[in-house]
Amino acid sequence: MKSKIFRFLLLLSGVCGLASHALAAESNPITAPGPLGVLAGTFVNAGSGTPVVLMIPGSGPTDRDGNSALGQKPATLRQIADGLATHGISSVRIDKRGMFGSKQAVADGNNVTIAEYASDVRSWITLIRAKTGARCVWVLGHSEGGLVALASAQGQADICGLILLSTPGRPLGEVLRAQLHAIPSAKTVLPQMDAAIDALEAGRYVDVQTLHPGLRGVFHPRVQDFMIDLFHHDPALLLKAYHGPVLIVQGGADRQICATDDVPLLKAADPEATVVLLPSAIHSLADLDTVPATDGSLPLDGAVVPDIAEFVLKH
Repeated sequence: MKSKIFRFLLLLSGVCGLASHALAAESNPITAPGPLGVLAGTFVNAGSGTPVVLMIPGSGPTDRDGNSALGQKPATLRQIADGLATHGISSVRIDKRGMFGSKQAVADGNNVTIAEYASDVRSWITLIRAKTGARCVWVLGHSEGGLVALASAQGQADICGLILLSTPGRPLGEVLRAQLHAIPSAKTVLPQMDAAIDALEAGRYVDVQTLHPGLRGVFHPRVQDFMIDLFHHDPALLLKAYHGPVLIVQGGADRQICATDDVPLLKAADPEATVVLLPSAIHSLADLDTVPATDGSLPLDGAVVPDIAEFVLKH
């Protein structure tokens, strides 16, 4: 009986501990130096001495919470940050240069490169270490943000490890080609799509006036410089060159990044990486059958936060 009471007290202590972390966590604006103006983010402080995870959003106009200006509002990164705080893990989630709170950091948010995004990550790491006293910072990237995380980690001793969420294992030109080929109504314009991607992969511009009107937004002249740079990077090669703890989290129902195509490439690049496959999770890492919350966000698959927390705390 005494041992049962003792185990109950231990469990109760753990629950109270989680509650105290949740209550202690403070969410405040934070800024880091950018090229022309500040880079903006949100610091969720779970307490002195706690691990810190820096979160990089995905492609296009996606903000620090993981919400897109184009309409999708899953709030993936905000949910992860709030969830990690209950496990005693702090976080900083950021707006990319030229967008949202970091709009003044550069003159044109479309005129950027992966190397420049990686430079901003290193600026954030320097700021976080100075502010918190952390020896190193965990870097988490979602989707294209995973590629940025990989690029930022090359030769950096102040990165604790990488957390790659819904991250491509193939160059992004190949991923885009596969995504477009999967659209049934796109069959008639596949030759134009393939030719445009081939040109950008070769470093050549595309004359959008020669394309079907439905494709002109995808290959808009303002984003072609970025796409040329983006297609140049191979995530698997970057991962192979990185030496540190790596967590790969992938949804089995993701229609953008393929669990059967991308994850094996990443795992082959780093056989020591920890892989978590969530069979019914979509690209945002919400469950396929999830119902939107009252704020429009999509509740995360229940394993996402615990798996990330376990990985961070283990190392």
